[in-house]
Amino acid sequence: MTHPLKGKVALVAGATRGAGRGIAVELGAAGATVYVTGRTTRARRSEYDRPETIEDTADLVTEAGGHGIAVPADHLDPAQVRAVVERIAAERGRLDVLVNDIWGGEHLFEWDTPLWEHDLDNGLRLLRLAVETHAITSHHALPLLLRHPGGLVVEMTDGTAEYNRDRYRNSFFYDLAKTSVLRMAFALGHELGPRGATAVALTPGWMRSELMLDHFGVGEDNWCDALDRVPHFAISETPRYVGRAVAALAADPDVARFNGQSLSSGGLAREYGFTDVDGSRPDAWRYLVEVQDAGKPADTTGYR
Repeated sequence: MTHPLKGKVALVAGATRGAGRGIAVELGAAGATVYVTGRTTRARRSEYDRPETIEDTADLVTEAGGHGIAVPADHLDPAQVRAVVERIAAERGRLDVLVNDIWGGEHLFEWDTPLWEHDLDNGLRLLRLAVETHAITSHHALPLLLRHPGGLVVEMTDGTAEYNRDRYRNSFFYDLAKTSVLRMAFALGHELGPRGATAVALTPGWMRSELMLDHFGVGEDNWCDALDRVPHFAISETPRYVGRAVAALAADPDVARFNGQSLSSGGLAREYGFTDVDGSRPDAWRYLVEVQDAGKPADTTGYR
């Protein structure tokens, strides 16, 4: 089917840039109506002070074939989140897909810095942005999602449950945040499954987000120029790749088989057969274990 999600309604919470934008666009490409939320609009920037806006994301959704609707919202404010859900209920009467991609913590964690040396205010705010926002959003959105059977909740995180279980992820606060989101999906799976809905945790691989490309001083058209400095960046993927993973899940009538599980873009590409925009199929988490973490030279043969 060209538009398998035609007639479906999605809320991508945290869709200003990165994975959220890629997911929103791919849901639109599958025909969905997509409400996109975030704090950065064309009139006002968030603390990130970056140029991407939710209006831009909504336009991309529409250009892809869906219907993009931008709604400014701070997901730490329950009243604003409740208003978003009430608007969706009034305008559409249903919610089929909820993607919790709220994050906003890149500038708040300190790499390889122990808890007692890490800035406490920044660490606690990171936890609020990465964990509390997801809980607030689900609290208000799930009653609408449960009105119709077959709803899907996607909790976006960094790392699979298997990978994160045995590895320290950057700092105490970062590690705790990403592990908490994995557990959220597990818990929601128990609560939603008997009620006819599905919850999963999903991680992209090494994603070429706007922020990552800027960090390496490259663009999507010349990202390979960064490989001289960071050879393992060769396994990276676009935000559209994880977007295609969400779209495939949302269109799968048997998605309940994944309820409560931890999934990855690369793993779902093998399951559903989709590719990244360049036609490749990166399997970043297998690569990280078998090549990068094993101390081998960068070589993506067999991994994309």
